[in-house]
Amino acid sequence: MDKTARYDVRWFLLLHISLLFSSLSGVCSKLAAGQKFLSLRFFFYYGLVLVIMFGYAVIWQQILKRMPLTVAYSNKPISLIWGMVWGALIFKERITWKMILGAAIIFAGIYLVVTDDES
Repeated sequence: MDKTARYDVRWFLLLHISLLFSSLSGVCSKLAAGQKFLSLRFFFYYGLVLVIMFGYAVIWQQILKRMPLTVAYSNKPISLIWGMVWGALIFKERITWKMILGAAIIFAGIYLVVTDDES
């Protein structure tokens, strides 16, 4: 594997790690919504949302400098999968076949857009 291929793989891996952490902002947001308004825990969870999203924004900008937009944006819907995983693990939500079907349709649409030949 040459040096540029390793470089691209590292940025691709960083992209997916950043999307994983970005999806945690939704978890923190949902946890904040379950707290008494303006309580210490409310501010703690919403503060985490801000910290996570700030870090994500900085990393996202660095990724966009080093990766084609189509590649970066086409990988963002992985957050849907992380959202379902966090919902099941943390909030004991059920993953239904409709959720899986919806995610599959979105991924198929993204695949079609990204692989479409430019005319």
